[in-house]
Amino acid sequence: MARAVTTQHKTIATAAAWIVALLIFFPILYTIITSFKSEQEAIQGFNLIPSGTFESYSEVQAQSGYFKFFFNSVLLSVGSTILALLVAVPAAWSMAFSPTKRTKDILMWMLSTKMMPAVAVLFPIYLIFRDTGLLDSRIGLMVMLMLINLPIVVWMLYTYFREIPGEILEAARMDGASLWNEIIYVLTPMAVPGIASTMLLNIILAWNEAFWTIRLTTTNAAPLTAFISSFSSPQGLFWAKLSAASTLAIAPILIMGWFSQKQLVRGLTFGAVK
Repeated sequence: MARAVTTQHKTIATAAAWIVALLIFFPILYTIITSFKSEQEAIQGFNLIPSGTFESYSEVQAQSGYFKFFFNSVLLSVGSTILALLVAVPAAWSMAFSPTKRTKDILMWMLSTKMMPAVAVLFPIYLIFRDTGLLDSRIGLMVMLMLINLPIVVWMLYTYFREIPGEILEAARMDGASLWNEIIYVLTPMAVPGIASTMLLNIILAWNEAFWTIRLTTTNAAPLTAFISSFSSPQGLFWAKLSAASTLAIAPILIMGWFSQKQLVRGLTFGAVK
């Protein structure tokens, strides 16, 4: 029997949710507000009332072309996500439906790689990229972003695949389906919500990756994270321009997240309720 929830409890929970949401969103809001200020106004202190000037946006666009960096971000995030899925779907299938006694150990080992500081492997990775001619290349950075996020993609897909009854795949085998037909025509359609949410999350992670994108690129493959970092200067008068560049960089991913929030929530809760 479900427990009754009073109107007072609903009001308190709603107010608490709004407060937490505003606290999380406030840095983004203040960045947007600061982007509509002049540099003199931006350094004067905390102020939630912008002057409404587009001076910073004009200077940002004049200093460096936004769309080149935007195109690189789209190409790198989408490309690395497709590469990750091509590797992760068969890997998650094998771990979910043909597990061995080492499957859990492999999953934990993959997850443990995310605990290692990225700076610890910067030098060898940089040398590998330099010696193979992959520095400042879209292909090299795409592979790097795929490898960074691959453990998370495998873990998420493994969790979704575990919720699919194995009897369905056994029935497909009895009907003569091959391994790839089983994965493509039976498993994948049933896990569309999970795969969609995994894709969205991986795109967001790749879009926001700054450590590797800044250090492995200069001009040709530089995404929006490098675009943002180019507006910091030792003189100190860069807060408004930096905020404008940050707003331009996060706007596409915010819009995508807003319109796909239902699919993202559905995928992240896939299989959570029996």
